[in-house]
Amino acid sequence: MASEPLFDKIALIGIGLIGSSLARVVRRENLARHIAIATRGETTLKRAEELGLGESYTTDFAEAVRDADLVVVSVPVGASGQVAEAIAPALKTGAIVTDVGSTKRSVIAQMAPHMPEGVHFIPGHPLAGTEKSGPDAGFASLFENRWCIFTPLQGTDPAALEKLSEFWRRCGSNIDTMDAGHHDMVLAIVSHLPHIIAYNIVGTADDLESVAKGEVIKYAASGFRDFTRLAASDPTMWRDVCLHNKDAILEMLARFSEDLAYLQRAIRWGDGDKLFDLFTRTRAVRRSIIEAGQEIDAPDFGRQALEHPPKPS
Repeated sequence: MASEPLFDKIALIGIGLIGSSLARVVRRENLARHIAIATRGETTLKRAEELGLGESYTTDFAEAVRDADLVVVSVPVGASGQVAEAIAPALKTGAIVTDVGSTKRSVIAQMAPHMPEGVHFIPGHPLAGTEKSGPDAGFASLFENRWCIFTPLQGTDPAALEKLSEFWRRCGSNIDTMDAGHHDMVLAIVSHLPHIIAYNIVGTADDLESVAKGEVIKYAASGFRDFTRLAASDPTMWRDVCLHNKDAILEMLARFSEDLAYLQRAIRWGDGDKLFDLFTRTRAVRRSIIEAGQEIDAPDFGRQALEHPPKPS
């Protein structure tokens, strides 16, 4: 027997990878009686309707959130403030408003001033994704055994936080909470910096005059292929991440540059012991990630799992 829905109505603002995956898992797990889909693009909205992701569809954000018990904002972080301002007049007392952005201090600064009295604003970030985007990219198992981090504001209602936590647990996620500033520093090293490095390496290869672009594509080994997967991520989203987590990213870039210089010196002077020590330590990190259940031990680094996710329920 299916469990009772957690919410009568959930409004999903933005229906890309995260939003469309949420729509699918909400339907699968019977987490809401009504899913309202809202996005600015008419073409994207029409596609979401063709896929049957919700019960109602609109380009009017205020209309979507009217009478909603839970509102999930899944837009590029730079648009968070505009969305908050648009939905604020229509939010009902007691509604929970959350987001999925990977920069929390910026999102809080943009959204919190617009939140009406009696609305529970709880910033969140599910650490799940692929390089794909759009309503077709989503799948119901995206959040399984992945972390969802909350950065609650002072005075957050414990019951509202627990209900939102239960929602994400039923989506398959593990739950953690932390300070927004700490979150942004952690994500700068585990997510933002790797993407920036990937964009840069792929851009360098594209710029090389001595190597034909066809050769880069033809002879790309697994290392370069993995960089191109990251570098294929949504440009709008990653532009906004760089602009809205600037301080933490610059800090991590500075540390990376120092470590890169150390590696450069070791190669230049033929210091095999330093190189072996570094490669041994970093190999252990990979093993720890697999042991923690955050990756699969596959020769293709899990690429097949990402390119061929389970069929949407």
